[in-house]
Amino acid sequence: MKKQLLLFLCLGPLLCIAQTYAEKLGYPKDARVIILHVDDAGMSFDSNEGVVKAMNEGVANSTSIMMPCSWVPGILAYLKTNPNTDAGLHLTLTSEWKSYRWGPLAGKTAVPGLVDKEGSLWKSVPEVVMHASPDEVYKEIKSQLDRSRTAGWEPTHFDSHMGTLFASEGFLRKYLQLGIEEKIPVMFPGGHNTMIMQTESASLLKKEQTDAIGQMLWNAGLPVLDDLHNVSYGFSYPKQKLDDKKLQEIATDYYLKSFKQLQPGVTMVIMHCTAPTEVFSKISDSGITRKADLLAMQSPALKKYLKDNNIILTTWRELMQRRKAVKQ
Repeated sequence: MKKQLLLFLCLGPLLCIAQTYAEKLGYPKDARVIILHVDDAGMSFDSNEGVVKAMNEGVANSTSIMMPCSWVPGILAYLKTNPNTDAGLHLTLTSEWKSYRWGPLAGKTAVPGLVDKEGSLWKSVPEVVMHASPDEVYKEIKSQLDRSRTAGWEPTHFDSHMGTLFASEGFLRKYLQLGIEEKIPVMFPGGHNTMIMQTESASLLKKEQTDAIGQMLWNAGLPVLDDLHNVSYGFSYPKQKLDDKKLQEIATDYYLKSFKQLQPGVTMVIMHCTAPTEVFSKISDSGITRKADLLAMQSPALKKYLKDNNIILTTWRELMQRRKAVKQ
């Protein structure tokens, strides 16, 4: 396995995959299958409220937890009473806000390259890449998994806060290594990658690399995404104050237009549903974007669109169950 991890970047283009990973997992040919996934659970009270509302009152069906953050006990309490929730780990290597910070779970002496002069995780992805080693990254993400298990929660998947684990080849190897070792699915677009290749982050990955990594994960017994929808944080909203109805209308329209680009396969749709109080503005100025995500997930128009267009909703939990049932 380690040899595979060291060699994957050297692999040349694979033959074009005849099937989508969705089809390999038993979904109908040409099916559009999506995970409506909410990032940043555990980051704040408002984030937790948004996650719960998006899943209980809307169509969102998956989330992931920022284990170093202060409001993790709140979301873990929810999970204990809702054990079938699709909740993974939003592996966190940055602490990006000005007035609200967090540090590494491994401890600053164990991972000195991951902390700034305040003892918190670095604020930006480039700073993490500049100062941290892949071994420190592995130690920290393993510590975040350990905390989840200590709290009694087995994550359904791994993904990456701010995409930090995709920012260097060494970090990516450690991310994939942990998923393969622990038999936990990892967020990685290994299929046609139609939507993710339109984003800025796509410049870090080449199609021949994503093909090779996708095949490696599949061979390791893990499900693989065909694509990532990672555009909602860039949706633009008017600066003037909007009532919830108008904000929901605008946000839903953005989602519906983006969903028209969905291709056959399994696509993870990433969002940041939050129910912002006056306190959230002291953390971040992204409250309107996050509230808009929540309102869109609660929109009857969005729910109707999914039904009318035969878009299938799935979760990481279901994908892993399907992968276990596939022999190859």
